[in-house]
Amino acid sequence: MKLVKHYIIALALLSCTVGIAQQLPQFTQYMYNTISINPAYAGSRGTLSIVGLHRSQWVGFDGGPITQTLSINSPLRNDKIGVGMSFINDKLGDERFTYLYGDFSYTIKTGENTKLAFGIKAGFTSYTLDRYSADFSASDPSIYGIDDRWSPNIGAGVYWHTNRWYLGLSAPRILTNDYNDEDNNGQEYAALERVGYYFTGGYVFDLGENTKLKPAFLIKAVNGAPLSYDVTANFLFYEKFWIGGGYRLDQNTSAIAGIADFQVSKQLRIGYSYEYPLSDINAYTGGTHEVLIMFELFKMKRIKSPRYF
Repeated sequence: MKLVKHYIIALALLSCTVGIAQQLPQFTQYMYNTISINPAYAGSRGTLSIVGLHRSQWVGFDGGPITQTLSINSPLRNDKIGVGMSFINDKLGDERFTYLYGDFSYTIKTGENTKLAFGIKAGFTSYTLDRYSADFSASDPSIYGIDDRWSPNIGAGVYWHTNRWYLGLSAPRILTNDYNDEDNNGQEYAALERVGYYFTGGYVFDLGENTKLKPAFLIKAVNGAPLSYDVTANFLFYEKFWIGGGYRLDQNTSAIAGIADFQVSKQLRIGYSYEYPLSDINAYTGGTHEVLIMFELFKMKRIKSPRYF
């Protein structure tokens, strides 16, 4: 049974590649965790914003992905410049990627209510592989020549928005880092950090005096992997409670999701999502759980309108 599980996870996560090829973490609540993929988002909420997220993907499945993120971003005094820092810990079986990056954005006005931000991201990615786990033999020649190390990388993005809609385009890591030794030619295992591109957008519609609808989307393209499409729709009641659902279309990991967020106070927001896979892996897992916490400090200026993104 364990062999069957590992065979399925290999097919689901490695797509058409051979060996290890990082495809970047994925999130159900991507619309509230934008800073992790787009540096131009830094400072766009107009206040100091701290976001933490934990994702347990395919619970009950041995070796399923586990991801934690922690980010902080804020505008500076002139509101044109935003800065931030993001940390991501992404574990898949015996493979672990850790990302530590700083973010910088510069915003210009493109209309009475529209702003366009340009962002850059720079930092380091750490790669480690547990060669002594129960699933690998320490003498397995297929994992020879893979280095554990920190490698520098850079990213860039643009973010065009108002308080009602947004569009974003980004590549959080532009360089392709190869964690194989030069003498690893021809080996079965390949450890690569792939380049990923994200296109995001969302809009808020008024349905009534105390009800709003916010559809959003994310399209992810990773070199060497199929396109991934996320679509969500959430209802907002009394500026306090979000509830909705989402659908991910992916060649190997399609899923449906339920999402709920509660604005506990002006400073604190808590979100939860449950995702159910639509692929063959659903016979081996209880689904995916994701918890998000957002804390904001409104000290730089008075926020005159709600922030929906």
